[in-house]
Amino acid sequence: MRIFNHRSKSVPSAGTALETGAPAVEKTAAEKPAVEKTDEQWRQELTPDEYRVLRQAGTERPYTGEYWDTHTAGVYQCRACGAELFTSSEKFDSHCGWPSFWAPLAEGTVRYIHDRALGMERVEVRCATCDSHLGHVFDGEGYGTPTDQRYCINSVSLKLVSADDAGAEPRRQ
Repeated sequence: MRIFNHRSKSVPSAGTALETGAPAVEKTAAEKPAVEKTDEQWRQELTPDEYRVLRQAGTERPYTGEYWDTHTAGVYQCRACGAELFTSSEKFDSHCGWPSFWAPLAEGTVRYIHDRALGMERVEVRCATCDSHLGHVFDGEGYGTPTDQRYCINSVSLKLVSADDAGAEPRRQ
């Protein structure tokens, strides 16, 4: 399945099928996120900025996030649930103002939703574990990365665990 209709690129090597932004339908147990919390629980656990981005699909301003220009080796986790999503090995300088990755850490760590908000055609990226909004993925921008894709992710959606803090190199699954 392709997530981008205008290119012959395949689905990113790490992810699940593209979903539409259609109204929610009852999901099977296999489709439900592993971490489910009430809106009130998320509000208690997250800062207002984290809640706005992770749970309401907001976006932080460019060049203001903690990780947009970080080059520390490590693993980027979902700030909401701690799931490992990206590694510094796939991070690159896109100069767009947000952290950019050319692929997620492993297949199934993120999921994709067709986003037609704001009058644009985009592909939203969410944490597969807790369904938190992370950012968007763009295709064919000419960055010269192995996948020719840019996962443009909000810093506030991530927590970097440096390789030094983890005591080992980031692992690919």
